[in-house]
Amino acid sequence: MIGADAIVKCLEAEGVEMVYGYPGVAICPFYNSILNTDIHTVLIRTEQNAAHAASGYARISGKPGVCCVTSGPGATNLITGIATAFADSIPLICITGQVDTQLIGSDVFQEADITGAVESFVKYSYLIRDVNDIPRVFKEAFHIASTGRKGPVLIDIPADIQKETISKFRYPEEVSMRTYKPTVKGNMVQIKKVAKQLSAAKRPIICAGGGVILAGAQEKLRLFAEKFGIPVVSTMMGIGVMPSDHPLYNGMVGNNGRAYANRAMNESDFLMFIGARVADRAVSQNGFDAENKTLVHIDVDPAEIGKNVGATIPIVGDVGCILEDLLSLELTVDSRKWVDTLKDYRKAFAEYKAGKEKEKQSLDGQVDPSLFVKTLSSLLDEDAVYVADVGQNQIWSCGNYVMKKGRFLTSGGMGTMGYSIPAAMGAKMADPSRQVVAVCGDGSFQMSMMELATIQQEKVDVKIFVMNNQVLGMVREHQHFVYKDHFSMIDLSVGSPDLSKIAEAYGIHYKKITSEKTMKKDIEAFLKKKGCGILECSILPDEVVRGM
Repeated sequence: MIGADAIVKCLEAEGVEMVYGYPGVAICPFYNSILNTDIHTVLIRTEQNAAHAASGYARISGKPGVCCVTSGPGATNLITGIATAFADSIPLICITGQVDTQLIGSDVFQEADITGAVESFVKYSYLIRDVNDIPRVFKEAFHIASTGRKGPVLIDIPADIQKETISKFRYPEEVSMRTYKPTVKGNMVQIKKVAKQLSAAKRPIICAGGGVILAGAQEKLRLFAEKFGIPVVSTMMGIGVMPSDHPLYNGMVGNNGRAYANRAMNESDFLMFIGARVADRAVSQNGFDAENKTLVHIDVDPAEIGKNVGATIPIVGDVGCILEDLLSLELTVDSRKWVDTLKDYRKAFAEYKAGKEKEKQSLDGQVDPSLFVKTLSSLLDEDAVYVADVGQNQIWSCGNYVMKKGRFLTSGGMGTMGYSIPAAMGAKMADPSRQVVAVCGDGSFQMSMMELATIQQEKVDVKIFVMNNQVLGMVREHQHFVYKDHFSMIDLSVGSPDLSKIAEAYGIHYKKITSEKTMKKDIEAFLKKKGCGILECSILPDEVVRGM
């Protein structure tokens, strides 16, 4: 058995079903060996999207996604996808080919120090110099990626190591790493402190982050909130922890969140951050009031607790385990007046927004983006996967998406344009029975439209919705407010492709919404069609997301 065969055996032992990637000479031994297995290889059209597709797969399957590319530019092209996964704590195994061992450091053709390049945004990286280390390294890599705070692990494998004979293959049954032992159980003394302070609180609130979803603890969080009558807000990555219409859910917080959600967090006297990094987009240091409240921070990563906001009661551990412990405690919380107050805030906002919508003029051929997202998401299946890209489309999606029992995916921490199409493809391949849609702008669509070829090659039934305003909308909006309409580098009106011709070129169906009156009917008809398709709607270039 050679090293390449051993790599494949490791992937089989971990139950890997898909490998997203792009071949090259330095990784060809691996791609030759994988032909002898049932593992499905997916030829991505550019390496960054191999990581994005693996990310979508990981987020829906609950298992680490696997991507594999060649050395040099193949590896460096993967970097943005790795950084995107790291920012959102998505478990990935990133395999890169490398030049022969004896040539490393000689600046030979297609050599890049990829382990050094990704050091700041991987959980760990390996450069394998001994073929006999392959089983141990892969066992450790999968363990590291999928435990504690999840994230990407990179394995760099020289071409000669892939071709070298391994003396004896034995895949380890267990992992024992002296320096890596993530905390799972929360400290019971701290948990009891939380219970005591919560009993005395009059205005408690939970701010739930993506860590709740990564831990599979949505149901436990909902039960905890309902048992003690605690209102909930979420970060962008936490969208989906509760249905949109749940009486205790108060929307997304942060710079682009709901005004009443931010107000609720600021006016609380007991604030629980659960599985949230408390990063700048969720909590503005200028607007967030941390005074006069008990602040609890629960996270599996001790480095995140207290990093941005000091915690009164810090608890390190798995969110699901800690919520179980909290649910087992007997305590009484009287928050009825507070819950009614927040209902009034939501009602006032709804009335204000309804008034604003009445004032808006409906123009022929143009669609209100908020109404579009609300209509689309309300028509999706109960368990549908909605993948939002980055830009104005992301904020409109966050603010108007109707959560039922599905999943909302986006690039939150890194804000990577072009994420939605490959991630949606990976999500659909993880669970072909679920409806999956990608929602993007015309700018982000052009960053990954080459993956339409992969989607067609793999026959993936993903529906793509493009909000076309012919500008880089978020940057234009920033330049409008900050630089007083001194616009620079935002015009996409010249040179952008005709999406109907793009659809025709790739052999997929196409539809354009031309009126808000027929929008619902058009979306319904589009969703019913088999196979991948593009639905385009025109948005006014000067639409803004402020005041959500």
